[in-house]
Amino acid sequence: MEQHNPHTAVESLVNKRILITGGTTGIGRAIALLLGSYGASIVTFGRHQEPLDEVLSELRGMNLRAEGIVADIARAEDIQRVFQLADDTLGGLDILINCAALGAESIDEMTDSDWRYVIETNLMGYLATTKEALNRMKPQGRGHIVLVGSMSADVREEGSSVYVATKSAIQGFAESLRKEINPQGIKVSLVEPGAVGSDMQATTPDEERERQQKGDMLRAEDIAVCVHYILSQPQRCDVVSVQIRPHLQLI
Repeated sequence: MEQHNPHTAVESLVNKRILITGGTTGIGRAIALLLGSYGASIVTFGRHQEPLDEVLSELRGMNLRAEGIVADIARAEDIQRVFQLADDTLGGLDILINCAALGAESIDEMTDSDWRYVIETNLMGYLATTKEALNRMKPQGRGHIVLVGSMSADVREEGSSVYVATKSAIQGFAESLRKEINPQGIKVSLVEPGAVGSDMQATTPDEERERQQKGDMLRAEDIAVCVHYILSQPQRCDVVSVQIRPHLQLI
C-alpha cells in the first residue's frame, strides 16, 4: 500500500525576500523576528532610529540578511527609498507584509491634520506599497501580499471612527485586490486581529500582561505565528482572511 504523508507540504521561507512595513515595533516587529528565524531575508522600516536599530541587531544576531531605514509610509518619497533598498539588497521581492498603522479616535476629536495623516498612513501607505510590490511581483508571476487590518472593520466601535474608516477600507481593498491579481499568481491575505498588546494600546506592559493571562488581549507574537502559517501554505492554498481575537473578546 502506498504510504501518504499525513501532513501537507509547506512552503519554505528560507531566503524568501520579505519587506515588512512598520517592522520596528508591535506586530510588525514580532513578524520580522519570527519570519527571520525561519531563514527569510528582511527589509523593514519605521519612523524612529532606535527601534529600527534594535530589530536589525536582533535579526543580524541570528546571522540573517536584514536591512532597514528610517522612513515614513505616509511620504511617497520615503516609499521609493524603501523599495530601492529592497531592490539593491534583496534583488527583488517575494512577500510584502503591510503593518505600519496608527491608532485614531473619533473624527470629532481630531484635528484635520491629524486625521488626514492617519489616512495617509493606514490607507494610502498600504495602497502605495502594494502598488510598488506588484510592480516587482507581476513579472515573476508569483508573490504574496499580507495586509494586517483590524476587527474594528466589523466591530466599528464608538470613538474610533477614523481608525474604523481606514480598516474598513483595507478590508474592502484586500477582497477586491485578490480578485484582480490572483490570476497572475500573486496571493493576497488579510489578517484582522482583535485587541493586541502593542504601542498602539493605552496600557502599561504590566496591564497588558495581566490581560493576556486573563485571555482578553493577544500578544504581538500571536499575530506573527498566524502570518507564518499563512505564508507557509503550499502554492495551491490561499488563506484569504483570518480573524484572530483574544479568547474572551466576544465582539
